[in-house]
Amino acid sequence: MWDFEHPPLEQSLARRYQTQYMMPSECAARLAAGTADIGLIPIAALATIRGLRVLPGCTIASKDRVRSLLLVRRANKPLPELRTLAADTASRTTIAYARILFHKWENPGVTFIPMAADLDTMLERADAAIIIGDPALFALEERSNRFERTREELVYHDLAHEWRELTGLPFVSAVWASAPGCTIDETVTDDFIRSRDHGLSNIDALVAEWAHRFPMPENTIRKYLTENIHYVLDQDCIEGMRGFFRMAAETGVLPPYSLSMEAPIGR
Repeated sequence: MWDFEHPPLEQSLARRYQTQYMMPSECAARLAAGTADIGLIPIAALATIRGLRVLPGCTIASKDRVRSLLLVRRANKPLPELRTLAADTASRTTIAYARILFHKWENPGVTFIPMAADLDTMLERADAAIIIGDPALFALEERSNRFERTREELVYHDLAHEWRELTGLPFVSAVWASAPGCTIDETVTDDFIRSRDHGLSNIDALVAEWAHRFPMPENTIRKYLTENIHYVLDQDCIEGMRGFFRMAAETGVLPPYSLSMEAPIGR
């Protein structure tokens, strides 16, 4: 979103786009309802909202460790023996990935309990917890402090890393998509790709901005933006999405869905 929030292109883009900020799941709901034209959506929404079209070029993905998608379990409870899992309600796509992983861990019957992202409360009610986004990053930062406070030995699984290890595929979380029946021309695609590229060339400015908003060291934010997140919807990510949808259908996690890309990718 760099060009949409910073000069010199901010004002010209504001004359062409009306921008609203919300959770990706709400973006998908707006596209389904026809009250938005373009949204950054969890990829699972592609299988449940028919007619969405993926914009080429941009994604939110990880090719190994992402650090903001964690499964945290007690050390005395191996993955195949988990019975209950408190699941952060923020991302349906991450839960879909987790359900597929539990099939591969030979524990498809684990019970998912939707909960807000509070690790202590989650572990009071379940054998393990999935936490997503900022709460996951904070949990990693506070890992040693939590052990000092509770003396409880926990194992922290990076879900993107686990996915890569088991499938050989990148973990693709979100893509830009257009609403059913909405025609998107190449100018729109170019606007989003250009904004992505300008953001990547202004990482230091982004790190400084976000360091004022979150109680997190600048080097942690920089590493997350430059090493953990992958932003280009390249062929590797396309194949990762196709693998995700194939396995999600095979395990009954999502309805069958065939991803098609009608425009060049990876620019």
